Amino acid sequence: MPEAPQTEEGWYVLHDFRTIDWDAWRETPDAERQRAISEGVDYFERHEAVDEEASAVFSILGHKADLLILHLRPTLDAVSRAERQFETTALAGVTDQSTSYVSVTEVSGYVSDDYFTEGGEVDTGLKRYIEGKLEPEIPDDEYVSFYPMSKRRGEEYNWYDLSFDDRAELMSGHGETGKGYAGKIKQVISSSVGFDDHEWGVTLFAAEPTDIKDIVYEMRFDEATSKYGEFGSFYIGRRFPPSDLGAYLAGETVPTGEADQSGGHPHGETAGHGEGHAHGDSHDHDEDHAHGHDEDHAHSHDEDHAHSHDESTADSEDPADEESIRGELADLDIYAGKPHGEDVYATVLYSKADRTELFEEVDGLRKNFDHYDTHVKTAVYGAKDDSRNAVVSIWETASAADTAAGFLSELPDIVERAGEESGFGTMGMFYTVKPDSREDFVDKFDTVGEVLAETEGHIETDLMVNHEDENDMFIASQWNSQQDAMGFFGSEEFRDTVEWGRDVLADRPRHVFLA
Repeated sequence: MPEAPQTEEGWYVLHDFRTIDWDAWRETPDAERQRAISEGVDYFERHEAVDEEASAVFSILGHKADLLILHLRPTLDAVSRAERQFETTALAGVTDQSTSYVSVTEVSGYVSDDYFTEGGEVDTGLKRYIEGKLEPEIPDDEYVSFYPMSKRRGEEYNWYDLSFDDRAELMSGHGETGKGYAGKIKQVISSSVGFDDHEWGVTLFAAEPTDIKDIVYEMRFDEATSKYGEFGSFYIGRRFPPSDLGAYLAGETVPTGEADQSGGHPHGETAGHGEGHAHGDSHDHDEDHAHGHDEDHAHSHDEDHAHSHDESTADSEDPADEESIRGELADLDIYAGKPHGEDVYATVLYSKADRTELFEEVDGLRKNFDHYDTHVKTAVYGAKDDSRNAVVSIWETASAADTAAGFLSELPDIVERAGEESGFGTMGMFYTVKPDSREDFVDKFDTVGEVLAETEGHIETDLMVNHEDENDMFIASQWNSQQDAMGFFGSEEFRDTVEWGRDVLADRPRHVFLA
């Protein structure tokens, strides 16, 4: 008999789809309407505010439903209570439950053999990834798609007759396709075997609804889906805050204030679990675990578990301002984001944790980052005075850098992120020094540091050394204003330093604007 993957379960999930009796709503007196809205808002807000649990409400398009109320709870009884409590509201009186779906988050042996082996060693990055799969969060202000699915059990194609290795190989190829949607798709995939009519429930979140269409369409051509996938009905909608319930019932755009906007606002990443629905990950057992490549069904990876509650260190609030800054730096022969013709983005977080322990955790995440073509580099740097460490992650896209920040922000003793302080921002300068010139470079930095200390508008500049390579240096320079920073980078002192550096550097320096 083929080997059945071991599983571990997490939170229980209820997709509660509701249709509104619009005829009854139109005939409802104003006072009763206000009561229904008030009790509905109160219900949604109370359930979304529950600690260590998750709930959200979504508007649904089409005839199959009007609302989706999504609940994730640690016990099935808690989900049941949340469902029944809605029925006590006046809002429930003008709705019917058109359909529902019950499931539970799950991770399986496709994620990591060691995780299910007694005494097996599981690195911190994988452990956090699995925790995110079992207890996922719901992204804010996202478009949502839900559909149930199963693996085919036909006479010609039967998923359950395949060996574990064959299934893992198919899902690995399936995951390669999904990697192209890193940073675009977040997911919650949960098992419904024995709970509902299909085997998994798939919930996808995206800032752009066409990204959902694209990933589902492209996945149809993977063998894991074309031969073995079977799907139920699809639902599409958008999350809105409880306070917008009245606007929704009045036919207004929700979330309110976005009538002129066509897209959503990504806030994070979620999870993926289960076996049969992979949309975005590969399953090389314990290798693919940091971004949402879980099992057969991952849709996102991205870097997906992450929620990226932090701001992107690579994006300025105004793209035009960012391009202006880059242009000015280019005029000074300083490359901000486009060294060697490439467009890269960096996220930098500072930690006061023990450097060796910090590196071990970062190294676990980095192995997973390396699965993505957009990953350039992730490293730990230590300050000369050992006062703090910098975790630097460089990517080819801003969304990837921001998603990586979501993972990295979970590292121990994180104290700040570049760009969160007051001031203009941080210029990250990366230098690879010739081994014989390392001491000269450090001495030169001390000299420049004295000049910086007396420069108007300068806040702080640190020289940090790569934990793995003492010849790889990172300098983070913080300024009060753009004008102050540009003044220094255009100064004679800086030009002299650049000219001097041509003889001691092993490679062309990389300068990246971090905030």
